[in-house]
Amino acid sequence: SVDPFETMLKSLLRYRSSLNGDTGESHMRRKLYENGVTKSLQSNFALIQKLSEELLAKWLSLPEAQHVPLCQHMLGFAMKSVTQTAMGSSFEDDREVIRFRRHHDAIWSEIGKGFLDGSLDKNMTRKKLYEDALTEMESTLRKVTKERRGRSFNRHVFIDTLLQGNLSDQQILEDTMIFSLAGCIITANLCTWAVYFLTSSEDVQQNLYKEMDRVLGKGPITHEKIEQLRYCRQVLCETVRTAKLTPIAAQLQELEGRVDQHTIPKETLVLYALGVMLQGSSSWPSPYKY
Repeated sequence: SVDPFETMLKSLLRYRSSLNGDTGESHMRRKLYENGVTKSLQSNFALIQKLSEELLAKWLSLPEAQHVPLCQHMLGFAMKSVTQTAMGSSFEDDREVIRFRRHHDAIWSEIGKGFLDGSLDKNMTRKKLYEDALTEMESTLRKVTKERRGRSFNRHVFIDTLLQGNLSDQQILEDTMIFSLAGCIITANLCTWAVYFLTSSEDVQQNLYKEMDRVLGKGPITHEKIEQLRYCRQVLCETVRTAKLTPIAAQLQELEGRVDQHTIPKETLVLYALGVMLQGSSSWPSPYKY
């Protein structure tokens, strides 16, 4: 079946296509997306490194005692990285990134509360702001799709993979929307919490530094070297667990089911409390410790 987090976002955005596809089609789409993400990251590796170095230079220029607005800086880094990796050079212009961020924030704030508590439909002002932002985002994605269809570019981006697949325009729109929305916020939160936990865990920080120094050395960073950063991967996985980056996910109930005495109707969106499982004492001896 399709990814639970993707299912939840598509339902909250009221996208319905491809939620009910058969298992074979879902598997093919999943494979397409995995290949698309891998190819996009490889093609945009130099770009992501450049953006990282720009942020590092900005931090190094600050007085040592000055507060660093970590969340703000990481969201900006994520926005630039994900938009260009997903949709290409249109987002090299900071004005486009700022506009994207404004719409992204308006949509994501309602995904986090308005849909789940039902308050969005009761507040016409909020609902209009949300719908206008979604319309603008969709318009931007359609424009990018049109610009890149059938053309060749120096850098391969995620939307190019979708255009090469046997997908409808609506599927391309929805999947690019999900990739961009979720990619920005999850990347930003992962980077923010990883830095926070490292600053508060000196032993982990030292172990990570030793691995970085041993594997990367003074030479250029390459894909092959990144694959050798096993401890770094463990740090990121532990960050995902401890920070509960995706506290809930969802699955569309394909057939009617039962839990104890409760009937779950077909096509019900079933929520999974990932945050509870990720910090359950039955699975983790010190669930709240990083």
